[in-house]
Amino acid sequence: MNPDFTELPVVVAGLGVSGISAARVLHGLGARVTVVDGGSGPGLVARAAELEAQGVAVRLGDGASLPEGTELIVTSPGWAPDSPLFAAAGAAGVPVWGDVELAWRLRKPLPGTGEPAPWLAVTGTNGKTTTVQMLASILTAAGRRAAAVGNVGVSVLDAVLAEEPYDVLAVELSSYQLHWAPSLRPYSAAVLNLAPDHLDWHGSMEAYAADKGRIYEGNVVACVYNLADPATEALVMAADVEEGCRAIGFGLGAPGPSNFGVVDGLLVDRAFVEDRAKNAAELGAVEDVNPPAPHNIANALAAAALARAYGVEPKAVREGLRAFRPDAHRIAEVGVVREVTYIDDSKATNTHAAAASLAAYRPIVWIAGGLAKGATFDDLVQGAAERLRAVVLIGQDRALIREALERHAPDVPVIEAAEGQTGAVAMAEVVRTAASLARSGDTVLLAPACASMDMFTNYGERGDMFAAAVRELADAGE
Repeated sequence: MNPDFTELPVVVAGLGVSGISAARVLHGLGARVTVVDGGSGPGLVARAAELEAQGVAVRLGDGASLPEGTELIVTSPGWAPDSPLFAAAGAAGVPVWGDVELAWRLRKPLPGTGEPAPWLAVTGTNGKTTTVQMLASILTAAGRRAAAVGNVGVSVLDAVLAEEPYDVLAVELSSYQLHWAPSLRPYSAAVLNLAPDHLDWHGSMEAYAADKGRIYEGNVVACVYNLADPATEALVMAADVEEGCRAIGFGLGAPGPSNFGVVDGLLVDRAFVEDRAKNAAELGAVEDVNPPAPHNIANALAAAALARAYGVEPKAVREGLRAFRPDAHRIAEVGVVREVTYIDDSKATNTHAAAASLAAYRPIVWIAGGLAKGATFDDLVQGAAERLRAVVLIGQDRALIREALERHAPDVPVIEAAEGQTGAVAMAEVVRTAASLARSGDTVLLAPACASMDMFTNYGERGDMFAAAVRELADAGE
């Protein structure tokens, strides 16, 4: 903890948000920092100029060569392990850390305790952001100074170095971040689910799962896992944890001892209670979860388990869940036009997230497609087939979804959006097409199961343009 960086030659890989944050922090600690980035566009040039004005060296158009004398690399999460820069580092014996590893090593003791703020960490293929935000809301309701940080958008580096220290952090961690965080040892952690994702980065499902499982290493109180996903329990069993750390399951059924679940519409804890073989604690009602879709109830139970592991009382769990408001683009109702409901789940950028969304509605006119990131769609389509009224396909990898529909839902009408269109023009046409296919009582669901960058800047822009197109539809009286 708190290593000496004075005059240490450090390379920061990547000139994105996390790279800039790491560069500034390391420079402030006295390191000799060089930022490298393979790009060279106008935005990067402007960011480079800002850093150079502060005394940080920047090399654009060079993401491969290792500057002579480098003793440490701090990488942005998206840089793949097989990048030439890391191959050079391996050959030279230079360690590679991510921003999370750097933050972990820079933690400061809390006043009066002598110990840093504990990390309650969350990962999984889907639901991470919602769960850490629910957890932060619960911790705040319990009177703790807490924040949702990490992959959720607030830099974990900024959080650990904050002038006013936090009592506890709810930390969202991606598989990328976990890969580059070898020293991380959370107080308690949860893996929400595991499904194929980012396999082009990790190389295999086994490697992806192994990186997710790193979150359980060194846990002190609880390893929280999903009772409906045996792969998450397997990761708990493989983890090296502190003596006395417990495996705590969560699920949508009635819980057994040491688990969290649902009984008669109530969220229930049978883990952190006296005589858990006979007793349970009521934490709230299903209606306290917003929205109360099945996968979101599971997220709430995971957040509750981590909060209870930290010692939060049941009342604060209920209050925190009631106070929580989900982010935009996650199962958000954007309008009802001619008795058809329009739902924006643009954040469903992989098949696992889309499956959860599709399971919440019927009948559905489904808007799907984009960049598949190596995914396959047979299981998704097979599971949703009976709920589909029609499908509107968009994006570069639409053919993969179309072929799965031909195999598993051959009677479902499929319309493909015009190729070559992007942005608002494309989405307006897609929404009009979906509206023409929907009937009274149907749901038009944007849950693309794919990334967005082939047609939109990001999933947020995709969702915003969907909502705008729905408003145009309503204004036109169509």
